[in-house]
Amino acid sequence: MYDVIIIGGGPAGLTAAVYARRANLKTLVLEATACGGQIIITPDIENYPAAMHISGLDFASRLESQANELGAEIKFEEVTGINDNGIEKEVITDSNTYKGKTVIIATGTKSRKLGLEGEDALIGHGVSYCATCDGSFYRGRVVAVNGGGNTALDDALFLSNIADRVYLIHRRDEFRGDAETVEKIKAKDNIELVLNSRVTKLIYDNKLEAIEVTDNNGIIRKLDVGALFIAIGRVPATNIFVNKVSMLEGGYIDGEYCHTNIPGIFVAGDCRNKEVRQLVTATADGAVAVHEVLKLLNK
Repeated sequence: MYDVIIIGGGPAGLTAAVYARRANLKTLVLEATACGGQIIITPDIENYPAAMHISGLDFASRLESQANELGAEIKFEEVTGINDNGIEKEVITDSNTYKGKTVIIATGTKSRKLGLEGEDALIGHGVSYCATCDGSFYRGRVVAVNGGGNTALDDALFLSNIADRVYLIHRRDEFRGDAETVEKIKAKDNIELVLNSRVTKLIYDNKLEAIEVTDNNGIIRKLDVGALFIAIGRVPATNIFVNKVSMLEGGYIDGEYCHTNIPGIFVAGDCRNKEVRQLVTATADGAVAVHEVLKLLNK
């Protein structure tokens, strides 16, 4: 029986593990893939206090090492379900079932998809959600970025230094990202803005060969590209908790002060309903969630 089972090994989950172990709680972290969450794709962290110019991968690796050194048990298994049995919680994975006195849900978010035919099959074959991860595979080629926020703008700038040409596709005529970054985009000769348009079709034969974009007047344009980098936002990774804990529209877990509506089940990080989703707020949530766990356990 664990004192706390943490679902998710991103910044919120790993910070919770650090605080839980410092409070001498028997702690299990369950992570489906690799520790770190979405921060590992960030090449340079600039807004975390006293940790300027560290890569997201290095930050996550240090946090994982810290949790390990303090004695947190980390297992790489995908959580498929959770049951509330009163004072005992049950967490089910693809290979085991674990019991704990409390649970912290820290599953973060995942990339929003376009929902086009062939999108899933083309991941790794021309469709990507991470320019810094996969951009180097398309050096000297023509690529496209879809999105209008800071991630899309940063992706386009990054790719402009690698690719021969970058199409930046956005459904509106103005970007939601920082004005300074927009000016940098406009100053790039090899970035072409495709505004008031949506990606409506993927053209492929085993790998992506082109895309079709449709503007607000219904005019279709074919763009020959080797890759499409999709940056249209993120959605909470909370599907397995539907009908288990209270959620708001959009799938974010309702969790004031990191409490859910179920006693003993807490939530931390980007999957929690809140206004600011940054690295610093994710780690803060991890600490707050453990503080609430300790109050419940009377530690």
